[in-house]
Amino acid sequence: MADRNKPDKPEFESEESRPSAESDVAEQGGERGDERGEARGDEPIIRDKRKIDPVTGEARESAASSASASSAESIEDFDGESFTDEDRVLLDQAAQDLVADMRSDMLRAQADLVNFRTRVERDRAANRDAVIAEVIRSMLPALDDLARAQAHGDLTEGAPLTLVAQKLRGAFERFGLRQIGEKGEAFDPAFHEAVVQLPSADATANTIADVIEPGYVLGDRLVRPAKVAVAVPAD
Repeated sequence: MADRNKPDKPEFESEESRPSAESDVAEQGGERGDERGEARGDEPIIRDKRKIDPVTGEARESAASSASASSAESIEDFDGESFTDEDRVLLDQAAQDLVADMRSDMLRAQADLVNFRTRVERDRAANRDAVIAEVIRSMLPALDDLARAQAHGDLTEGAPLTLVAQKLRGAFERFGLRQIGEKGEAFDPAFHEAVVQLPSADATANTIADVIEPGYVLGDRLVRPAKVAVAVPAD
């Protein structure tokens, strides 16, 4: 009865008789390695990339240098066998002609650049003078008023208006503004506008008898012609 109540002992396998999972993985890995080894071959592939030969101790020649040397030798052989002295003379003449053409093109381009710069500077100066002339032309009525005030004796020495007139005229003179049209000058239609003609027995040529409105020039540019009365010889 006692033997029946006791639980049966579980039967355990010994570690030696039970194959381990690690051994199974190792065997499978070995089989795969053997298969790769058979497919790859028994002998391993070794690539020696050392630049110094371990046996002789000398520097090894690289593949690129050897290829360039062989190509240079082939070019020298090709030159020596294919080109004659006459061909070399023709090649030298062609090279000289090419250099001469390139030099001519370079000089022509340089001359064009110099001309372009000169043209740009001339146009810039002309535009500057044109702008200054327009500004001065817009200020001429103020100068006319100052001239009339001076003619009537309103610009006395030390007066505030006299100082303003001096500063304004000095500023315009720094830009090259010059007044034209004076009594007794010879009449020049390029700078004078005849408002009236006065026959005179004393006049031998057309001369300015009176200045109605003075004119101004800026350098060589006419800003405004002078309006004058012209004395002409009497018939």
